[in-house]
Amino acid sequence: MVLGSVLIIFFTGRLITFMKSFSTENYVSTQELESIVGKAGISLRQYTEVFWQERVEKAVAPDTKIDCTVYPNTQEELAAVIAWAGQNRCAVLPCGSGSKLDWGGLVKGVKIAVSTARLNRLVEHAVGDLTVTAEAGMKFADLQENLAASGQFLPIDPAYPQQATLGGIVATADAGSLRHRYRGVRDLLLGITFVRSDGKIAVAGGRVVKNVAGYDLMKLFTGAYGTLGVISQVTFRVYPLPESSGTVVLTGEINALSQTAQILLSSALTPTAVDLLSPELVAKLGLGKDTGLIVRFQSIAESVKQQSARLLEVGEKLGLQGTSCCENDEHQLWQRLPETMWDSATKSAIICKIGIRPSEAVTAINELPVQDALIHAGSGLGVLRFENATADTVLQVRRGCEAKGGFLTVLAAPADIKQQLDVWGYNGSAIDLMRRIKQQFDPENILSPHRFISGI
Repeated sequence: MVLGSVLIIFFTGRLITFMKSFSTENYVSTQELESIVGKAGISLRQYTEVFWQERVEKAVAPDTKIDCTVYPNTQEELAAVIAWAGQNRCAVLPCGSGSKLDWGGLVKGVKIAVSTARLNRLVEHAVGDLTVTAEAGMKFADLQENLAASGQFLPIDPAYPQQATLGGIVATADAGSLRHRYRGVRDLLLGITFVRSDGKIAVAGGRVVKNVAGYDLMKLFTGAYGTLGVISQVTFRVYPLPESSGTVVLTGEINALSQTAQILLSSALTPTAVDLLSPELVAKLGLGKDTGLIVRFQSIAESVKQQSARLLEVGEKLGLQGTSCCENDEHQLWQRLPETMWDSATKSAIICKIGIRPSEAVTAINELPVQDALIHAGSGLGVLRFENATADTVLQVRRGCEAKGGFLTVLAAPADIKQQLDVWGYNGSAIDLMRRIKQQFDPENILSPHRFISGI
């Protein structure tokens, strides 16, 4: 009896010791974090929210579990949280609203997500200078609403515009169709403020259009997927809202479409978007059954009318079916197009970013074995969407893109698909330089580990 009691006490003690050790080693203690952001700034229930659950499942490796999400209320709190993570060697997944949380490689070893969603204030809108400064957690749609009150807008067309935050747009370099006229995110970005991996706040660029001092960290951080620092504030160049907008839709035989696109791109016409659409995507949008070319003009009303008429004339001469959309019809078309491409309701969907030579765009959109495809005719960049595809199918399409002088990067996909292939597929010579930059900015590798190229 005495021996039994001794054994119970012994094993109970070992169990208590094990439980303490397990909790210390495997779970993040929130007490210190609560002292920084308060109890309301920490969420332990993100997995009960469908939106978060779907994104997290596709964002992290199967052996990684995020214990909590931290929501700093100020830039200083954000810096303190990152400093705490650095001191405790606690890997962090920076995010905004989470709309692009599942883009890129599977994150490994992360314990906490740090969201900038509450850093959502408009800092300054210099209407006369055509610049705007806002915190990184401000949603793109909210910024556009603020700018529209002064007759201006930020010419970016990102995925999930209602949820996407400014910091997330910069971190993923997500420009969309308007890049044809206004170029990419890095060309519109004038300045950023970010928190380094050691918790220090740093500033790059400024709030004026002409700023050449220092290193161009804006370009370095654009598309870095949160691996170099956590963006807390951004300054963009903005533009006046166009007086009028109109879109021409052309569908038909691929050689005629190719000729039309070449004539358009070498002409004096000034479209803001020129996109090629796969036949499946054209059908989903109710625009016909053939490959499509949609071209948007935005200017004064008379210019839009004349340019649209000129393009329709070129298309009709080459045997294409043409229609012109304006006002409500046009607005609905450009709203439905990204919604269709980026729809995340299907858990098995695989969404990829591609790049090919622009001259190969028309043939590529018909040859690549995908359901939905959109390629920006002027740059050769685009988006592919697969439903229920295998890793082998994706690799086959990647080889096709590479044969046309391009690339394929998997953005969103089920975790098991990402485990079967190299998400980025990068085969260039700059990987050593990228690793040195990562080492310089994040020596302890606590920011989005393994999310970027080659496991950076």
